[in-house]
Amino acid sequence: MAQSIYITSAEGHSGKSTIALGVLDVLRRTTPRVGIFRTIARSTRERDYVLEMLLDHDGVDLPYEACIGTTYDEVRADPESALAAIVERFKTVEAQCDAVVVLGSDYTDVGSPAELAYNARIAVNLGVPVLLVLGGRAQNGEVPEQLGTTIPRTPSEVAQLAASALTELAHERAHLLGLVVNRADPERLEEIVASVSAVAATGSAAASDRPVWALPEDRLLVAPSVRDVMRAVDGRLVSGDPELLAREVLTVVIAGMSMVNVLPRLQDSAVVIIAADRTEVLLATLLANSSGTFPSLAAIVLNGPFALPDEIQRLIDGLDSPLPILRADLGTYDTATRVMRARGRLAAESQQRYEKALRMFDEHVDTAELVRLLGLAQADVVTPLMFEYGLMERARADRRHIVLPEGEDDRILRAAATVLARGIADLTILGEEIEVRHRAIELGIDIRAASIVSPFDPVLVDRFATEYARLRAHKGMTHARAADTVTDGSYFGTLMVHMGLADGMVSGAVHTTAHTIRPAFEIVKTKPGVSVVSSVFLMALADRVLVYGDCAVIPDPTSIQLADIAISSAATARQFGIEPRVAMLSYSTGESGSGADVDKVREATELVRAREPDLPVEGPIQYDAAADAAVAKAKLPGSAVAGRATVFIFPDLNTGNNTYKAVQRSAGAVAIGPVLQGLAKPINDLSRGALVEDIVNTIAITAIQAQGGS
Repeated sequence: MAQSIYITSAEGHSGKSTIALGVLDVLRRTTPRVGIFRTIARSTRERDYVLEMLLDHDGVDLPYEACIGTTYDEVRADPESALAAIVERFKTVEAQCDAVVVLGSDYTDVGSPAELAYNARIAVNLGVPVLLVLGGRAQNGEVPEQLGTTIPRTPSEVAQLAASALTELAHERAHLLGLVVNRADPERLEEIVASVSAVAATGSAAASDRPVWALPEDRLLVAPSVRDVMRAVDGRLVSGDPELLAREVLTVVIAGMSMVNVLPRLQDSAVVIIAADRTEVLLATLLANSSGTFPSLAAIVLNGPFALPDEIQRLIDGLDSPLPILRADLGTYDTATRVMRARGRLAAESQQRYEKALRMFDEHVDTAELVRLLGLAQADVVTPLMFEYGLMERARADRRHIVLPEGEDDRILRAAATVLARGIADLTILGEEIEVRHRAIELGIDIRAASIVSPFDPVLVDRFATEYARLRAHKGMTHARAADTVTDGSYFGTLMVHMGLADGMVSGAVHTTAHTIRPAFEIVKTKPGVSVVSSVFLMALADRVLVYGDCAVIPDPTSIQLADIAISSAATARQFGIEPRVAMLSYSTGESGSGADVDKVREATELVRAREPDLPVEGPIQYDAAADAAVAKAKLPGSAVAGRATVFIFPDLNTGNNTYKAVQRSAGAVAIGPVLQGLAKPINDLSRGALVEDIVNTIAITAIQAQGGS
């Protein structure tokens, strides 16, 4: 039976989705198959965006329709029949999973004890413990000053809510796992936890020893995005970058006055509402946003039934501003009212909000205690997602400083925001600070913790040119030529690593592999005892992680180079928690074949044994004999490696590159890499088609290499 958790609250708008996301993320680190189940949805016709967001989380593989128990209409019509349907559908999901996050109903308007009682009955019938979410904000439906903000509850008010909710749960005999106060007053977290804990301690025995956690209110998590505003006003995007629709809106400016009076009132992350016939205000606002000397706006909403003159449209097109311009047919009052009432959604489409929610949950909830209470044991298998989480945790445990030379690429900025939000590494991004930070603001991501350094900084250029000229003096390098060379991002970043200003570098999203690693060959060079730089891919299969080398650097290694690759790959495997058992691959196994290619592998194997006598190594060996225990028993009985190899060394680049891609595509493996090895300091190359998650993984890997003095 799956170990599951039922997340419910005593009222609406408590932020259950933030808690559910955090719990889901914790479970995915511990167990391979995690499911989501929404007990009651508003309708079968309209998609439940919270359920969709959770199902989109990496590692959750269930169809939307299977994850809904029933609807409000069915509950109202026949509560007992609806309960039976919920149980039946939950059991179907439970049978496919090791753990299930069960999300209780959403309250349609205000707090309802009857609805909480029904959620408690569901939890009892499912046999699932309850994590009770209490709202830390008053549910008055008002928006006093800023979008998404409400009045904080005092500790005693939260305690009263807890007392009422715990009474309902006890009455239905629900098993309480713990309590989370969400959106609590940041200045009074400890008081709130103490007050709720006191209520739990004086209540039923079942609640007396249950943990209480509190997450602070964060304006960003409840602020609507530009896309939410567009939905609220039934608007449409007529100009600007669609990617910027994910940016959060923190305030509203109604431009109902002249241009000179509007401009001083512009604020960061504001939506500016402009009547469509006030074209001079529209153009002035666009120019102000592009100038870099005014606050960075989130969007403009043009309201009213007025068509823009062709000349004005040509001016807007010529400005080529990425700022989203939305059109709404409403009057100014109705537009402003709808914008102010727009609610933020915690959704994967907002990277900044998503990352912040996960980080906040990790910071304020004892996740180890949560896992212990659920009785989840560490799984024997290692899924790709579990391996990636392991990388993040190891990188966080001893944070290192990584330089990213390609600050002009949006993927790099998005990856940087994720790395910073999760505490994976400290970062320096190369680029012009105004440009890099402005683009990050436009994208709605937070890279404030990153250092932005210009590769044309005169002090650093002179310092780096002096060092580079010294290193390349034997090639006739002069200081003047060196000064020109080191302004290249790859050279600048490599020199930062070489001179101790960073622990590692990740590049290649924009530039070629040669462009990325040539400076490393010239400046960082190989570590002692290693003759070549090579690479591996960490191949995350469904239940384990293998190491493939070399798949990216050396086209046709000699036997000596092949031995180096094997020894370096075994060391890399150890760095990432993989016990190395090395298979030196060939088209024949043992003594069955001969020829130059087989002899090269045989000779390399002997070199490995001589240099690393304690390293389990077998070769020459065919892939099937290395990977399959049944084949190994027939071809190489008694081998310590055959049938259970973890490190696969290919005889040449052609074989290695094609094999890793074949396994990646046919077996659905996640290929993490290439990870460069053999360099005196860690520098890693990205594919130019790298996704944001690939960049995040590579930064984590580089940080771990730096921890080990790679």
